[in-house]
Amino acid sequence: MSVTIRVLREDWADPSVPLPAYQTAGAAGADLCANLPPDLRETGLVLAPMARAICPTGLRVEIPDGYEMQVRPRSGLATKHGVTLPNTPGTVDSDYRGPLGVPLVNLGAEPFVIRHGDRVAQAVIAPVIRATYEIVDELGDTARGTGGFGSTGVQ
Repeated sequence: MSVTIRVLREDWADPSVPLPAYQTAGAAGADLCANLPPDLRETGLVLAPMARAICPTGLRVEIPDGYEMQVRPRSGLATKHGVTLPNTPGTVDSDYRGPLGVPLVNLGAEPFVIRHGDRVAQAVIAPVIRATYEIVDELGDTARGTGGFGSTGVQ
């Protein structure tokens, strides 16, 4: 199944930075690249240990109704450098038309430099099922019951 995501580049964005793209035929996520403003393109965006920043992509997107864009970390950045997303997955709703920024956090011990054009996250397009919520007097029984965190015995 394929869905078309309409993309608009910001006026200041570098058009040589690729649009989100799948790197392999079986990839679930399309890589999102850093498209830094002109004043940061040479030096990059420095992310100190434990610091957070919104990394610009230079894009705005139009996601079809009934879908969302999930923004997820790249496993290589997370395992090699400790750079991940503080809210993962992040959701971009179908009615949002603002700048597409990627919130990043550096959990590593060293500063990390995000370079212009670096792949910084993945975008997964997923269907959205809307629910209704209703108050009831009781809930159905299950084998697990009210067991909370760690209650399944799996370590």
